[in-house]
Amino acid sequence: MNDIKHYINGQYVGSASGKLFDNINPANGRVISKVHEAGREEVDAAVQAAKAALRGPWGKMTLEQRTQILHKVADGINARFDEFLEAECLDTGKPKSLASHIDIPRGAANFKVFADMIKNVPTESFEMPTPDGTGALNYAVRRPKGVIGVISPWNLPLLLMTWKVGPALACGNTVVVKPSEETPTTTALLGEVMKDAGVPDGVYNVIHGFGGDSAGAFLTEHPDVDGFTFTGETGTGEVIMKAAARGIRDISLELGGKNAGLVFADCDMDKAIEGTMRSAFANCGQVCLGTERVYVERAIFDEFVTRLKAAAEGLKIGPPDDSEANMGPLVSLKHREKVLSYYQQAVDDGATVVTGGGVPDMPAELAGGAWVQPTIWTGLADDSAVVTDEIFGPCCHIRPFDTEEEAIELANSLPYGLASAVWTENVSRAHRVAGQIEAGIVWVNSWFLRDLRTPFGGSKQSGVGREGGVHSLEFYTEMKNVCIKL
Repeated sequence: MNDIKHYINGQYVGSASGKLFDNINPANGRVISKVHEAGREEVDAAVQAAKAALRGPWGKMTLEQRTQILHKVADGINARFDEFLEAECLDTGKPKSLASHIDIPRGAANFKVFADMIKNVPTESFEMPTPDGTGALNYAVRRPKGVIGVISPWNLPLLLMTWKVGPALACGNTVVVKPSEETPTTTALLGEVMKDAGVPDGVYNVIHGFGGDSAGAFLTEHPDVDGFTFTGETGTGEVIMKAAARGIRDISLELGGKNAGLVFADCDMDKAIEGTMRSAFANCGQVCLGTERVYVERAIFDEFVTRLKAAAEGLKIGPPDDSEANMGPLVSLKHREKVLSYYQQAVDDGATVVTGGGVPDMPAELAGGAWVQPTIWTGLADDSAVVTDEIFGPCCHIRPFDTEEEAIELANSLPYGLASAVWTENVSRAHRVAGQIEAGIVWVNSWFLRDLRTPFGGSKQSGVGREGGVHSLEFYTEMKNVCIKL
């Protein structure tokens, strides 16, 4: 896809304005493709196509027919696995070794998981007495919410987009997807798979562009969109929430985090190092669930810092095709500017730079890429911006603590509450600490271990609502009670 167009009503179409923007390979800074930027005309066409499709063949299908099609969509992604893998890695720069095990398989599995789930989750029924003695029966039915606006992020483009589109379609909705302008390709490519799988025209639509005064704003302002689901930073979530308030549209927001890892002296040190390596540096630190704050019990603080430093310095930085690489670039040069500004802020605030803190030396053909070093700091004050702000890069600050109560207080000290990781071999402590951490998900002796049946989302400023399992079905459907007088 050298020319990435919108996918509207079953067809790839360009923008009436002729406006294009560059899609850049973050590994080398070169242009991969030209992307059409949607105006109000394209957004309206996509929304109207989605609205009409609710009353067309899609809306008349049985649940069994609909879920069979979604299985075909998953099979279609897997049949073109290498094509999706290549596109995802060109857009993100991430190693193929990572994307081939997580991004593409999970991107496909989301359709099957929710297709199977919608068939097996019950609703409610109640018998009730009536004054005349004949009684009544109440039963609940699920109905699609309608047209869903899906605004998906750039860090796990296919996976997090289908995490929303999969359950939305399983519940009988139609969608208009606005992928990140940084990573448009796999979302556009999915249109071909949808077509081949027999998804009716208008059910899956894609519009490309930016946020303010572009496709994102035009979509959230459109009055015929019935609900929005968004993953991204908190400021953008606030803008979407304000737009959704007009017309009282429903929202599901998974927003920013500044997650804490808590490492107790009774941990299995090998597990804690391996897990924190992943939670701090996986996907070049561009994971909303990552732990940029790490609190370590003082008795093992020095050992932990020494071992994490050695492990971080053992990471192999390289492009997607390097089979030995386990860390790629950041998603863009613009994002690198942000991350490097925090690297400098840490120094200005008096941090001890344990390792990293700059830009690695790369071969000439990769010199234009968005590369940064994995970085560890110690010694910062709790109110340093490096400790309080979401950086979204391969970095963490490590601070000692002395008591369990102090560790919990530190973990809960920020206005975010997305995730946390706790490392301890004491099962009583694990339950006690996990119960007190203010976060939507708490991992104990693991990280990024996901069961798609469980609730997922953030508390405080890290989000509104939950998705996953029955919680996704609750968001993507309207529950109707039917009362039958007997």
